Amino acid sequence: MPDFNVNAARTQRLEALGRAWSFELDDTTFELPTELPRSTARKLRDLDDNDVDGLLRLLLGDKQYERFDRHDVTIQDIAAITEAYGKATGLGAGL
Repeated sequence: MPDFNVNAARTQRLEALGRAWSFELDDTTFELPTELPRSTARKLRDLDDNDVDGLLRLLLGDKQYERFDRHDVTIQDIAAITEAYGKATGLGAGL
């Protein structure tokens, strides 16, 4: 019997967190994935460290990003969102 079962661990994480992590901005709810596929991680790696819009577009997806982009959001707001998201999902070190 193996020491670690990836599928069981994934199921446990998804049960604990749900399929998406959400935040509210100006009475609008946005969802970010709690699990990132490797393909998304590669795209994140290829982004410039200062490409905040690229990061948000990858995490939110095109439709949600277009709605998000209509709001007046500061860099501090984005930092607070990504910090809370990282803490909740364990993805903080990778963002």
